[in-house]
Amino acid sequence: MHTFTDNAGRVWTANLNVATLKRVRALAGVDLASAISVERDGKVEASLLERLASDPALLVDALYALCKDEADKLKVTDEDFGRAMAGDAILGATDALLDEIVDFFPNPKRAILQRLVAAARRAEMAAKAALDKALSTDELDRAADSLLAASTGSSTNSPASAG
Repeated sequence: MHTFTDNAGRVWTANLNVATLKRVRALAGVDLASAISVERDGKVEASLLERLASDPALLVDALYALCKDEADKLKVTDEDFGRAMAGDAILGATDALLDEIVDFFPNPKRAILQRLVAAARRAEMAAKAALDKALSTDELDRAADSLLAASTGSSTNSPASAG
């Protein structure tokens, strides 16, 4: 079981088992069991993981269905849950869900998922490092100043008034 914290400070437990898998499928229309498949030719299909990572509404719907027992006890509606999910809370929830999906599957699918998730996290860290580097230099400021000058310059480069 993995936990995440929403923006209201509530700690949620992601616990994926067959019962919660069926509930997520029924309530959110997301089949977490199809998070990964391996074709006969060895090709790995993981488009659901990409959809969950790129669609925060789908991700939050799946998480709410996964945590519905807790939500019912706390009298948290799906809208309340969604309101408390933004920014870093989504990142933590995504990590918890991915780790829970990995743990749900038996080997060898688990091993494949572990490698996929590790690779995705390495790519995310590399992107963050590149962004941090760009933010630590004045290159980003120069680019912003250049865009601003270009947009301002285009409106002031019109011909002078005849009057």
